[in-house]
This record gives sequence, structure tokens and C-alpha cells, in this order.
Amino acid sequence: MSPALRLPVTLADRAACTATDILRRVGEKWSVLILAVLDERPYGFNELDRTIHGLSRRILTRTLRTLESDGLISREQTPERVEYALTDLGRSLLPLVIAVGEWAVEHASDIEQARARMRRPAGSPR
Repeated sequence: MSPALRLPVTLADRAACTATDILRRVGEKWSVLILAVLDERPYGFNELDRTIHGLSRRILTRTLRTLESDGLISREQTPERVEYALTDLGRSLLPLVIAVGEWAVEHASDIEQARARMRRPAGSPR
């Protein structure tokens, strides 16, 4: 158990926790993908829209605004377009998120086996 974790964990504790907020952000469906795309180079809005299939323009706009407000990406208006890029803060977060993704890939079969065990009816052979 983490020494910073005091039990019981109240709703107020969760609301005040800085980690909860950022974990919620990186747990969103599109945030990490946008950060990973922007790790390659800066992108314009329309480029991002064409690059990430299945992401509506409304959700793209909302996610970009949230990532910008968190300081993870920057937004620069040029005469030609609006361009988004990773900030140093966003770049520092990306390796940690990638490590979680790599862990998930490495342990995918273990997780699937555990899920399969949970789906079996009680009393069935393992």
C-alpha cells in the first residue's frame, strides 16, 4: 500500500487528489492517442481529424482544449492554420503512458485467461 494513501478513502479525498484527475485524463478514450500522434510532430486540426479515424470533430475539439488546459499540448494560431504540439510536460507524461500500454500488451493473455475464468459457470472444470 502506498504510504500516501490514508484509509478509508473518502469522496473528498478522491476529489482533492491530483493523481485522480490526471489518471482520469489519460484514461479517456482519445487523449493518449492524440498525445502519441503529436509525439511525431506538430499537427493542424484538420490533419488530426484525418489521422484519427472514428473521432468526431466535436470530441477532437473538446479533447484538444482539455489537453491544452492541462498544459500537455500547445495551440498556436498561424495565418494558415491552428497547430497543436506536445509541450515538455506532455512529452514527460508520454513514456509513462507507453509503459502502461507495453505492460498491457505483455500481459494480455494473462488478463484474458483471468477474464475467461470469471466467465465460467461455478462448478465447471478449469
